Amino acid sequence: MTAVHKIGQAGYRGPSIFKEILYGLTAGLIAGGLWKRYHWNLQRRNKEFYDMLERGEISVVVEDE
Repeated sequence: MTAVHKIGQAGYRGPSIFKEILYGLTAGLIAGGLWKRYHWNLQRRNKEFYDMLERGEISVVVEDE
């Protein structure tokens, strides 16, 4: 009778706080890394644009024909 009772207690124990924290931390770091890469790329594009503008390779003024 005691063996049946022990098997019945081996079921679902509820959420693991440690796992929940680990999953949340991992998801947050991945999302933060992607967000950071996006902003680094945007910053690089803006820097390239203003460098080209300073060198005279491009212009923001429309030339009359």
